[in-house]
Amino acid sequence: MPLQDLVFGASVYFPPLFKAVLLGFFIWLFLHRQLRDWMYAGDIWHPLLMDLSLFALSVCLALVLLIAW
Repeated sequence: MPLQDLVFGASVYFPPLFKAVLLGFFIWLFLHRQLRDWMYAGDIWHPLLMDLSLFALSVCLALVLLIAW
């Protein structure tokens, strides 16, 4: 099997979940930057859990955007 076929096959089957995680990461970076001061000011009981929840919601939003597009 030539290398060109392998490269083409890898680009065709790129798991959609990984695309959602990658896009969600950039959405999370933007949201985290906007909400960082508020989250770590003491208003939130557990900022790390809030951060993880925000990341999970960002990945879900990215998956919805990929499906709609």
